[in-house]
Amino acid sequence: MSTTSIPSPRARAKTRLSLGRFRAWLVACAIRPEARLWLVIQLAILHAVLWTFILINLKAAQDVHMDVAEAYGWGQKFLLGYGKHPPLSGWVAGLWFTVFPAADWATYALAMATVSVGMVICWLLALRVVDARRAFLVVVMIALYPIFNFKGFKYNPDLLQLVTLPLLVLAYLNAFEKRSWQSGVLLGLAGALALMTKYWVLTMIGAIGLAALIHPERLRFLSSPAPWVAIATLVVAMIPHIVWLADAHFVPLTYAGDTYSLENASQVHQLVAGYALHNVALLALPVALAALAIALVPPCFALLLRAPLRIVTRAWARGVNPGVDLSQALNVWIIQIIVAVGPPLGALAFSIYMKTDWGISLFFLVPLALVAIPALRVQGAALFNIAAIWLVLSVATLAASPWIAAREMAANAGNAAIYGARSELARELTQAWHTRFGSRWAVVAGTMEQIQPLVFYSPDHPSALLPLEAWDSGLTSRDDARKHGFIGVFDPTDGRLPAFEKWVSETAPNAERIVMTTRRFTHGKAGPAMSWNIYIAPPEK
Repeated sequence: MSTTSIPSPRARAKTRLSLGRFRAWLVACAIRPEARLWLVIQLAILHAVLWTFILINLKAAQDVHMDVAEAYGWGQKFLLGYGKHPPLSGWVAGLWFTVFPAADWATYALAMATVSVGMVICWLLALRVVDARRAFLVVVMIALYPIFNFKGFKYNPDLLQLVTLPLLVLAYLNAFEKRSWQSGVLLGLAGALALMTKYWVLTMIGAIGLAALIHPERLRFLSSPAPWVAIATLVVAMIPHIVWLADAHFVPLTYAGDTYSLENASQVHQLVAGYALHNVALLALPVALAALAIALVPPCFALLLRAPLRIVTRAWARGVNPGVDLSQALNVWIIQIIVAVGPPLGALAFSIYMKTDWGISLFFLVPLALVAIPALRVQGAALFNIAAIWLVLSVATLAASPWIAAREMAANAGNAAIYGARSELARELTQAWHTRFGSRWAVVAGTMEQIQPLVFYSPDHPSALLPLEAWDSGLTSRDDARKHGFIGVFDPTDGRLPAFEKWVSETAPNAERIVMTTRRFTHGKAGPAMSWNIYIAPPEK
């Protein structure tokens, strides 16, 4: 005969008491000045660790993204620019991979370390606008924002902006408040750091400039030394890169013009609409979960039975809210509105190819802009709720990640762009070079999407040469290719193949030409087979 053990009233009360004490402890740590920074840092570290393991599982059957491999290649040499972009993302990757190996897991750890640092800076930024209780709600909302987890898997200049742009806005709010020359220097350095990440940050710099001009307290700020010292500091800090830009004949501008100019007005409208819908959908998740966390504050279940509308209305009230600095909140609202509306309107006006990834760096202020609404009231229990939601979703995703990866692979089994075996190709080509010449493979030539993974996965980490593009990285040259020899790699289905073969014939007419086919097997399942045209040019004797 089976028996059922029912917890005694004392045991149930003890459980509730323990949960209540933990909730009170969490809220206290989020608010107390001596504890709140460490709580946020620990949250960021836990976020980075959990999501690194999630991404390792999700991407087990895939090579790293070409943007990640490109950043790794840039980091092999610390230059003042890399053809398409300013150098900061390459410098960060270079420093990271002096400590960590060139392995898939290290790239996901780099991406998660980047967004986690951004989370801490966003929290510091929030403290300039709202009280500590609201600031903690903001940082957990950001942790739930897909850009900071699922969508943040590839380290590149877009992702690094989640560090440099919050730092820039933080420096601006600091300068707006203090109006000293020292705060101006910090603002100028933050602006230079952002510009050294990607020129796209000019949108944020412009939004900050407009906010300073629109804000009702603009005269107090503009009559102080802060903005003018900031501009001077920014210009001086950017001089080395500007000199490089001139020496490179402004090739990044050529890259932008060639890559993102469109003549089809219908396509421009579709891309702008897709950009807007994509970013609204991504932002909907943290906003909805934060609303749920606020609604679940006790006695929510009693209210659900007696007055369900009160679950929503009790979080809103009129009157002064000491938890919000209205002057700084106005700065945040102005900046966010400008960067949300300005780029899409610019794309429509100038017929620009609007990538959805460009929104990665522009919407980190949305959680703060919403939480800073003075009529919103945030109770301490909401902090525990939002943290619990984040933890449950993260752990559940970790547990489900192998299953998700298997389902994705089954649904996209023939997609060579996702599951192509470029890492296997890199190892085979390295072995082929060593067998023929007994030396390090120094240069790989081809297109970015095909050769950047080879740079990352080959034990020799050859420098990438893009002979068909005007915006080569500067890591190697055509003279180096002739001197040291090279391996050319090209997709036979690519329409640019005749132009590449012409370049190979002119550069190395005695190059050996072969075809290689690669395929990866993951957990006994075969990925798509890929064939490559290979050109092996020997070094000069």
